[in-house]
This record gives sequence, C-alpha cells and structure tokens, in this order.
Amino acid sequence: MGKSQYVVVMLACLWLPSTLCQTSSLQHEQLKFRLAGYPRKHNEGRVEVFYSGEWGTICDDDFTLSNAHVLCRHLGFVEALSWSHSAKYGAGTGKIWLDNVMCSGSETSIDKCLSRGWGNSDCTHEEDAGVICKDERLPGFLDSNIIEMQVDENRMEKVRLRPLSAAHAARMPVTEGVVEVKYKEGWSQICNVGWTARNSRVVCGMMGFPSERIQAKKPNSHRSVCRIHSVACSGNEAHLSACTMEFSTNTSSACPGGGPVVVSCVPGPQFSNGRGRKSKLNHVSKVRLKGGAKAGEGRVEVLKGSEWGTVCDDLWNLQSASVVCRELGFGTAKEALTGARMGQGMGPIHMNEVQCVGDEKSLLKCPHKSITAENCKHMEDASVKCNIPYMGFEKTIRLTGGRTQLEGRVELLAPNASSLEQWGLICGDGWTSREAMVACRQLGLGHASSGLSETWYWDSSNVTEMVMSGVKCRGDEMTLSDCQHHHIVSCKRAGAQFSAGVICSDSASDLVLNAPLVEKSVYIEDRPLHLLYCAAEENCLSKSAVRANWPYGHRRLLRFSSEIHNVGRADFRPRLGRHSWVWHECHRHYHSMDIFTHYDLLDLNGTKVADGHKASFCLEDTDCHEGISKRYECANFGEQGITVGCWDTYRHDIDCQWIDITDVKPGNYILQVVLNPNFEVAESDFTNNAMRCNCKYDGNRIWLHKCHIGDSYSEEAEKQFELYPGQLNNKIS
Repeated sequence: MGKSQYVVVMLACLWLPSTLCQTSSLQHEQLKFRLAGYPRKHNEGRVEVFYSGEWGTICDDDFTLSNAHVLCRHLGFVEALSWSHSAKYGAGTGKIWLDNVMCSGSETSIDKCLSRGWGNSDCTHEEDAGVICKDERLPGFLDSNIIEMQVDENRMEKVRLRPLSAAHAARMPVTEGVVEVKYKEGWSQICNVGWTARNSRVVCGMMGFPSERIQAKKPNSHRSVCRIHSVACSGNEAHLSACTMEFSTNTSSACPGGGPVVVSCVPGPQFSNGRGRKSKLNHVSKVRLKGGAKAGEGRVEVLKGSEWGTVCDDLWNLQSASVVCRELGFGTAKEALTGARMGQGMGPIHMNEVQCVGDEKSLLKCPHKSITAENCKHMEDASVKCNIPYMGFEKTIRLTGGRTQLEGRVELLAPNASSLEQWGLICGDGWTSREAMVACRQLGLGHASSGLSETWYWDSSNVTEMVMSGVKCRGDEMTLSDCQHHHIVSCKRAGAQFSAGVICSDSASDLVLNAPLVEKSVYIEDRPLHLLYCAAEENCLSKSAVRANWPYGHRRLLRFSSEIHNVGRADFRPRLGRHSWVWHECHRHYHSMDIFTHYDLLDLNGTKVADGHKASFCLEDTDCHEGISKRYECANFGEQGITVGCWDTYRHDIDCQWIDITDVKPGNYILQVVLNPNFEVAESDFTNNAMRCNCKYDGNRIWLHKCHIGDSYSEEAEKQFELYPGQLNNKIS
C-alpha cells in the first residue's frame, strides 16, 4: 500500500463504522506468531496468531505486502517477499482473529494496523492468509524455524498409554497399555471395534516407538468410557489427530460391541530393557543425528559412498522427518526443523527436496534430488526432534544450590536408596564439559554451558556423601550411569566442596576445522633459532631445542593455516573471564585459554613422534558469513570469542602455528589437529573436533592427503585411512 492510499484509508475510517476500522492497544496481551500448513519451507506458511489464550488465523481480505512485512518481522525475518490468499497452505482451525487488516508496513506490531478488531470477522478458513518471508533472520532473534504437527485441541490435547497393571507401570519404558485421549473433561478411551495395526503404528510412533506388535493383550474387564468410536489411519501420520475419527456425542458412553483399544509397541535398541539402551545402534546405519542436546534430536546426516553429508531443507516435512526417526529406533517426528536450527554441517550436502510417503524403511529410499553447490547451503541443513519413550531418567538426578533451575551441584539418587530417597554427590575429579553434557541431557535441560569440578559456593543441602566417582563420558550417553565410572567410590579430594556441578543452556557452540585449507596450506620452513626465542618461551618447540646452540642453527617446522568455524548455536567464549587471562610479554598479547589446540604427528601405529600446541593467542572473528557481524576482536584488550557463523583464522606464518619436526625421520605419518582438546569449553558436539590427514615426508618436502574431520568418513573408510601405506609418488591426485 502506498502512502497516498494509506491516507485515503485513514480518511475513509472517519466515515465507516468504528468496528471496521480500529487499532488495538494490547498492554497486557503477549502475542505469539507461527507459520503453519503444508507444503512449505520454514520461511513461508499460513500465519497463525496466539491471542487471548488461543491460536487463530488472519483473513486475506484487503491483505497486502505491507501486512506481510509486519508479520514477517514478528516471525524473526527481515521482510516479506510475497503473500498468499485463499488458504494456499491449507485451511486453519479455530478462531479467525483478524480481518480487513491494513498496515503501512512500518508498524512495530500487527495490532498497530487498522482492522475490524480482534475476533471480528466474516471470513471462513478457506480465506486464510499466508506469507513468504525473506530467508534472512533479524539479528538476535532466537525462536526456531519449526514445522510441527498442529494438533486440533478441539479433538484431542494429549495421548497416553495407561499400563495394564502395576507391574507394567514399574518397567520403563511402558510399551503396552490402554490408549487414552485427553480432552477438556478428562481422559477417555477409544473403542477397539475396527481398530487396525496402522492405527497402532501411529500411536506407538507418538509414544516414541518405531513399530507396533501385531497382537496386544486385552485389558482387565471393566466398564470403559470411549469418547472416540472409530479411527482410520494410513499408518504414516505423525499424530493421531491427523487420522479420520468419529466422536461420540455422549461423553460417558461405553464402547458398543467392544472394549477399549490396547496397543503394544516395540522399543528401539536404545530403550530396550536391561543393557540394551547402553548399546549403540547397528553400525551399518546410513543416517545419524548430530548437534542435538537430547536423545532423538539433531541435524540429519546421511552416508553416501564413504562420506557423511547433510540434507537440504527444501520440502522438508514431518513425513520425511518421521522416516529418519523410525530408522534410528525412535518414534515419529514431533518437529521437522529447517534453517540449520541444530547447527550447520560441514562437507557435502547429499540430498534435497526429500519427499517421503512415511512408510519407507530408510531416508535414502525416499524420492529426492541430488544437489549442486548452487542449490543449497549449509544454512539450510534439515534437522528433527523425534518422539522418544518416557524413561524417567530425570527422577534420579537433581541440581541444588544454583541461582537458577539451569545450574547447581549435581546430586544422584543413591543406587541402593531406600524409600527415604538417599541422595549423594559426584566426585569432581576429572569432571569436564563432556560429563556435564550428559548430566544436562539426563536432567532434560538441554546443552551444557559449563562443567564445574568445585561447587563450594552451591552448598545448600545436607548431602555430603559421594556416591559416584571417576566419571568418564563420551558425551552421547543418556544418563551418567551409562558412562564409565568407578565401581567403588574413590575421590582424591575429600569434602562436598569438591563435588561436580553444571550450568545448562538451551544452546551451545560447535567448533570445526576447515580441513581442505590445512591440506592446501602445508609447507616446511627451516627457521633460524634467533627468531624463535618467544616461541621457545611458550613451549612451542620440541624438547631437543633446549640442547641447540642458540642463537645459531635452525628448527624445521611443519607449518599450515587453521580456519576454525563456529557452526553451533551459541558463541564460543573462553571459560575464564578477562581478569584471569595471562599476559605474554614476549608476544605482547593475552592468552584466554592455555591450550586451544593440539597438533600431533603420529606414526602409522598411532604413536606420537612430534607434537605442538596452540594457546589461544586471541580468539576473534576473522571473518563471517554474509549478514553476520563480527563481535570479538583482540585490539585494546577486547572481548575474545568466535561468533556463530564466523571463523577465527590462524595464518601459517604466525608463531606456534606449526609442529617442530626437526627430529622426525622421513616416512609416512598421520597429522592430527584437535580443537578444545581438554573440553574446557562446552560444545554441542565433540566428535567433530579432531581433523586427521595422511602425511608423506621425504626429508625435504611434505604432502598432506585425505584431510578430514574425525567423524566425516564411514567406519570402513576410516579403517582404510589408518592402514594408509603412503603415496607411491609425490603427486597427490
């Protein structure tokens, strides 16, 4: 709408009834906005508004691009590209909150625009408006781009399995029970007449199970209240409310000619009784999730050939996401996320425009397109959140003494605790952010922000006994008891003040090294000793340098550039505040982390033959992706860190950016670079912190080959890499 048109509308409002032209001032009402419908991407869809405790839509009457601009800003995008009418993304349900909306485009909120007023409309849902927003986020806007099941709460609010007996209820997870549906007046059941295995498949998927058992037990005979008398699912629905069903008008009627539905589900291997949940999925799986805080969530990656790659989010939806979840031993997807909401991957993007029906056994069996670099970028990586079974893990762990619910001293329910609930502490010896990751996951509090080995300032309970020590986690376990730990508690430092603590967060950083740059930038330099005094002071030379004839002679250095990307969802910040940074007079800069990277040269047996390390000379944003601003720079004792979407470059020609190979003999080796090696700073994923290359050194020159992030190859390819016999010649193809 142009400025002159808007003025005309304002003048017309003087003559029209007040109900047709009004703005509202919502002083106490918190509006929420979301995109819904299908098919769509994360930046488009039917506009839905949460007002007065209920979600509703906006009618397309008088809708303009100016309206869409205001709504897209509500949704966290910079502007609108276009809008749609006539329920292009499907008809909504519930209220139509706004009609005849007329904005200039500069309003800070949709309630500042002219309209009929809230809830005053003569439209049907066949006139629901939609928007297509420019896929560029407003700085600092954190809400997720989510495609989720929009449950019609007028039909059902929740679904649960009621165990058949107390014995069944005591075993976790509950795999069998009576299906109950939460409605406004309480819980009711579904009549089993005409119930099919396809219906059971949908229910089991919602409960977090990949499949259903064919026969289920019958419940104990009792009169059941069945509000739903008929259900017909295809088996591929993500939620029972998407199935066709017939409701009884009599809310207390019994099931005619039958009883309540009983469903029996098959748990995935991680959730089977006994030790099954500790075991990993079959290693031949060609799909995995990365970067998620909880079990069953993460960025989707698929294995093609010998290399893992991501999936582009074009046409990504709940059906395709559910195929991923079931393939990995979870239930259906509760959310299909787009726009790299679980962090960006590195390396190839293998799939685009995936269109699963929902019954495929593997994502790779779904129709899809292979892509080129022009089609998709990693900022469009697809992710999922799967339904997982309720295991009650959070009942055996708690935090005490923290300033918020996200932090505190970790206390565990003692393994042999009586009904009185005896809680105990975890020894802080060796406690790192990897163990904190598992603790936060078990608590259901997301990622770890910090792992603390001393918690004297959080002593708020009378708990003093240590019940676990020697905890060593990989980082992907579901509970601390799944990690390695001492069978008999042994803690070097006595006292509750040396117990473990955590600070949890809903987001985390994720550092990844640019492997191809290392391969391209490597070379050898013979550097005179008189130029290495500062490097020697910072222990950047091998031990034999002490015996050298200073300042004469030289050291042979393997040099390369490092470009360290933060592909996570939070900035990477040093664990210590600036008051604890160490000033190095020789290089005249502060070290915010004592050891930021390890550089190792290994022989083919894995034995270290030379090493180097890199203190964080200065963590800063050297460069960033388009649209992202630098936040950290070293000048003038500035704040240090790496912003999400930025990278810190350590050029090959700066001090300590090397391995001293003066004493190394010619041969075939493995170059290994490990970021954040001591897990000082929490990340969403530590499995991608190491980079390895095949290395050939002939005594004068050096070549790197097959540089890759530690988990980017298939297991088979990684084994072949480790058996690398060296190049037959110096030409690397």
